[in-house]
Amino acid sequence: MAAAAKATCGAGAGSPGSVAAAADRSSATSFQRRGPRAGGADGRGPRLVSIAGTRPSVRNGQLLVSTGLPALDQLLGGGLAVGTVLLIEEDKYDIYSPLLFKHFLAEGIVSGHTLLVASAKERPAGILQELPAPLLDDSYKRELEEDECNHKTPESNVKMKIAWRYQLLPKIEVGPVASSRFGHYYDTSKKIPQELLETAKWHEFFLPEKSSSPLSTEPCHLTHGYMKLLEFIKNIISEEGFDGSNPQKTQKSILRIGIQNLGSPLWGDDVCCTETCGDRHSLTTFLYVLRGLMRASLSVCTITMPTHLIQNKSVTARVIHLSDTVVGLESFIGLEREANPLYKDYHGLIHIRQIPRLNNLICDESDVKDLAFKLKRKLFAIERLHLPPDLSDSVSRWSKQDVAGSARQPGLGCGGMAEGARHLDF
Repeated sequence: MAAAAKATCGAGAGSPGSVAAAADRSSATSFQRRGPRAGGADGRGPRLVSIAGTRPSVRNGQLLVSTGLPALDQLLGGGLAVGTVLLIEEDKYDIYSPLLFKHFLAEGIVSGHTLLVASAKERPAGILQELPAPLLDDSYKRELEEDECNHKTPESNVKMKIAWRYQLLPKIEVGPVASSRFGHYYDTSKKIPQELLETAKWHEFFLPEKSSSPLSTEPCHLTHGYMKLLEFIKNIISEEGFDGSNPQKTQKSILRIGIQNLGSPLWGDDVCCTETCGDRHSLTTFLYVLRGLMRASLSVCTITMPTHLIQNKSVTARVIHLSDTVVGLESFIGLEREANPLYKDYHGLIHIRQIPRLNNLICDESDVKDLAFKLKRKLFAIERLHLPPDLSDSVSRWSKQDVAGSARQPGLGCGGMAEGARHLDF
């Protein structure tokens, strides 16, 4: 009796109305709706961790972070799931894949997350200096309108006559997301402010500086660079408390890991140089161990990889299988599509090859297949690939030039009556 009274007094000390609250709890029936649970404070069980720059998925309840591109977040089911690996298949000349990589890192700085940047080609400090500047206020609306006006041509002002079915397709979100704390827009023509970089917490892994130090463990089917990187990531996760091993860490955060040009010869890997490889290759072993580290920590990883240079296609299939989300970039540079007027408004295609299967029996697939990207004056945009109809002005001019060129050549029938200067225009 005295112990119960002491516990009641201790719980209600300094809080007016505690007696009334206790009476309400005692009179509550099983049919009465309870209030929202507060993270284990009343002993009713833990609540989903609330971390800045994250939100729970409406599909499976998984904690999500933004990729830095709201349109890509929408295509991936709301964002990147914490504990997963995103693989970006680099374009042929490695021009546009670094933009996605930098958007991912810039979003981490704006959200207050901890960064871990690993590279064998560029110093991580130099990569952070090249991050795009965030549009934190309503200036993103003005930037979007200016980009649309600059890229609007007389042909685009005319409503399409034949391809009316495009109007019924759902559009990719180009405005801000509902929560201002999740997902931002970035100006690629400006660099991130220095004051933001000074407040950011980040760790760097530059392979030429780490290769000389000895390993603490014996390598097992891994190159020296891969082993050093795994050891570095594991130490950061443990020391910073991202695996829950540090109970003194009260402010929860997300560890964003960015690895650039993984699998290239700069990492000491021969996967791009030879077709012969064993069943246990260094690259696939590294991804297997890395994904295990991601699953057991509050972290998310983005990797850029030149998959088009991998000689053995079976290794490419295993790399995709060991990744959770796979996004491929196909640039028009050096291809016939670059000179084709049908693709004049775009710089390449983007392929959503794989979406992670989390808390589901089947793997999700993207509803949108025909996707293209373009680098505007200030923004990197992902849109549906809308080809103009056959009766549009640009296609008509292109077709007329072809017909005129063929009409100048002598031939039989109607083509021979054109006499070079005239031709039949159907």
